[in-house]
Amino acid sequence: MAVSSSRHWRGRADPFSVVAASSGSRLPEQQKASESPLSWFRGVYLPPALHPLNKTFVKGGEWQDIDSTQEKRRAFLQDFCRKYNSRKKLQTHLVHLVSRIYVEDRHKVLYCEVPKAGCSNWKRVLMVLSGLAASANNISHDDVHYGKHLRKLDSYDLKGIYTRLNMYTKFIFVRDPMERLVSAFRDKFEHPNSYYHPVFGKAIIKKYRHNADEEALKTGSGVKFKEFIQYLLDSHRPVGMDIHWEQVSKLCYPCLINYDFIGKFETLEEDANYFLQLVGAPPGLKFPKFKDRHSSDERTSTEVVRQYLKELSKEERQLTYDFYYLDYLMFNYTSPLV
Repeated sequence: MAVSSSRHWRGRADPFSVVAASSGSRLPEQQKASESPLSWFRGVYLPPALHPLNKTFVKGGEWQDIDSTQEKRRAFLQDFCRKYNSRKKLQTHLVHLVSRIYVEDRHKVLYCEVPKAGCSNWKRVLMVLSGLAASANNISHDDVHYGKHLRKLDSYDLKGIYTRLNMYTKFIFVRDPMERLVSAFRDKFEHPNSYYHPVFGKAIIKKYRHNADEEALKTGSGVKFKEFIQYLLDSHRPVGMDIHWEQVSKLCYPCLINYDFIGKFETLEEDANYFLQLVGAPPGLKFPKFKDRHSSDERTSTEVVRQYLKELSKEERQLTYDFYYLDYLMFNYTSPLV
C-alpha cells in the first residue's frame, strides 16, 4: 500500500531535530563569532513558497506528462514538510546541510548526491556541463569519484552558499529505499573491495558472526545480508554509517533545502533528460544509459530485493523499513510487504 504521511511517529525521535555540526567546521573562527545562530539559516528555513520551474529551454510537447509528474512530486514533498517540519529544533550549521551538494556554475545547478540512485552518471553529466569533459561516456569511475573535478557547496564561503541556494536550480534523484539499500550491499560486499571489506566487513563479521573463521576475520570478505542488517539496526554499531546506505533525509535535508526538481531512479532516463532541457544543456547531451560498475550483474529490481529480504526475520524487515521510514514518506514510495 502507499505510505500515508499522516501516520504518527509513535515514540520515534523528531526527524527534523538535527544534531549540531562538529567543531571541525570549515568557517574561520572570527566568521563564526560574527554570524548569529539565526543568520546561519537565512534563506534556508523551509517550507518557503514553491517557485515555478523556468521552462524557457523546453522544446516540444513530449515532456508534458513528465512535467506534470514533477509538479506533483514537488507539491507532495512541500506538503509533507509543511506538516512535519519543526523549525525551532534546527541546530546544524548551514555548511553541514550542504556538504553533499555539487555545484555546476555554468548552468547554475546544484546536485545533491544520493549514492545508488544514478550519482556516478550524474557526476559525469556535471563534468560535461562544466566543460571538464566532452562526453560523459569517456569518464572513468575513478575519475568521477576520486578526481576531485567538481566543487561541493560547502567549499564556498557563507555568501557563496546563500547566493547559490537562492539563485541556482537545486535537484535531487532518489530511489526506493529498500532497492537502494540492497544495491549498496551488493556493490560493496559481494565484489572485491579494498575499503569496505577491511573497514566495514571485518567489524561486522567480528560482532555479528558466531564462530567466525580466521580468514573471514582477517579479510572482512563474505559479509551476509543478515549480518549487514544487524549492523545497520544496531544503536552501538562497531563502525559508523556510510553515505551509500545513509537515509536521504540525512544526506540532502529535503525539508530544509527546497529542491526545485525531484527525480526518481525508477524513471531515471526520462526525468534526467527532461531536467537537462530545463537547465539549457547542450542539445546533444543525454543522460548515460550504461551501468557504472559490475555491468554483468542483474540490476537490483523489486524481485532481487524480495530475495534478499527473505534472509531476514519479519522483525528485522519491519525495523529496516522503520529505519528508512522518513524517506518512504517524503518521496511517496510504496511501503514493502514486511
